This record gives sequence, C-alpha cells and structure tokens, in this order.
Amino acid sequence: MAFTSRLLSRSRQLCGIQTILLRDHAAPVRLFAKEAAPPALKGDEMLKGIFLEVKKKFETAIGVLRKEKITIAPEDPAAVAQYSKVMKTVREKADLFSESQRIQYTIQTRTQDIPDARTYLLTLKEIRIKRGLTDDLGAEAMMMDALEKVEKEIKKPLMRNDKKGMALLMAEFDKVNKKLGIRKEDLPKYEEQLELKIAKAQLEELKKNALEAMETQMKREEFKDEQMVDVKSLDIRNFI
Repeated sequence: MAFTSRLLSRSRQLCGIQTILLRDHAAPVRLFAKEAAPPALKGDEMLKGIFLEVKKKFETAIGVLRKEKITIAPEDPAAVAQYSKVMKTVREKADLFSESQRIQYTIQTRTQDIPDARTYLLTLKEIRIKRGLTDDLGAEAMMMDALEKVEKEIKKPLMRNDKKGMALLMAEFDKVNKKLGIRKEDLPKYEEQLELKIAKAQLEELKKNALEAMETQMKREEFKDEQMVDVKSLDIRNFI
C-alpha cells in the first residue's frame, strides 16, 4: 500500500486525535479509568469464541463484497469514492475499525494507565514512529514546548489528573491547533480524506496484482493467442 501518499493527512489527523484524547484524560472519564475485566475463559472456550467472531466478520464482509460493484480504476475519482463507500459498508456491517479508529484504539490502550502528561506525549511519539507516520506539521515539538511552559508555570511535573494544570495545557494546545489549522470539528473531514487516500492505494495494489496475474497467465502456451483484458472490466464479484 502506498504509505507516503497518506502521511500528511494521517499526521494532521493524529495530532488532532492526540489533543482530543489528552483533553478527555484530564478528567476521570472512561478512557482514563480501567474497565472491568471480562470473565475469565478457559483456553479452548476463548479460542472458539475468537474463531467464531472472526468467521462471522469474514462472512459478513464477503457478503457485502458479493453484492457491491467495484471498478479497479485508481485513476478514476468516482471509482475510488465507490470503493471507499463499499469498504465503509464492510466495516460498519462487520464491526471493523477504520484507520482513524485503529489509531484511536492504539492510543487509548497504550496510554490509559500513564499518569503524567510528559510520558503520554512521548508514548504518542513512539506510536507514531512504529506506525510509520511522519510528523510533517512539527506538532510534537510544539506540544512538548507547550508542556514545558505549563510545567515551568506550575513548578512541577504535570499529572493528567491535575485538572487545573491540564486546563492550562489544553489552552496551550488550542493555540498550537490554531497555528496548525487543526479544528476538532474538522476531524471527520480529515478522516474522509484519509479513507479516500487508502481506497486509492488499495485499488492501485489490486490493479497491480491483477495485471501481474494476467501477465503470468499470458505466458502459458494455452493463452498465448488471447488478448489481455482491461482490469476495469473485471468484476471482483465473479472471483469471490
């Protein structure tokens, strides 16, 4: 998948998500508190449950793909938009994460027990690097500078349950977001842009794989007199 084509959008989106989640953690909301542990299951029961859940999601996804027309034309914005719409339907019906939801889930699970703001921000940086994202906006440095300013003002490390201190940090983050042109209400737009970039990259990968498969077939003796079809004419539903 073409990673570099979506880094800027993901960087902007990740920065917005970071600020919003940190803001949520300033108070004892659900993201900060530990959730009740689920009842313990025996190994075989757990594996069976996981298998059945994955099987259900897979069958649901295949059911959608058997009905929806996908045109393998990454150069066509309409085809990309349709593919993105189909994959959104797959995610909704199969209860799967979108890219932004995966980022949020990773941040939530990795940071829920972190008590201080500095370790939180450093963990976000670690998550970004491990996911292959770049901080093109320079947001991390600006957020760390904001933290430095607040900690200098309160004369101690900022803890995430310090409501007054976190309010000061959020005010500084609002300034950072304004400077970067990031608004909480624009996150759905960033997510839509991101999903379209992902859809285009996936269609490009599908086209590449289809062409390679057809070229391999054309080398076989029984197909040497056949003409290669246009990938846009292929109907994926016939291969599921």
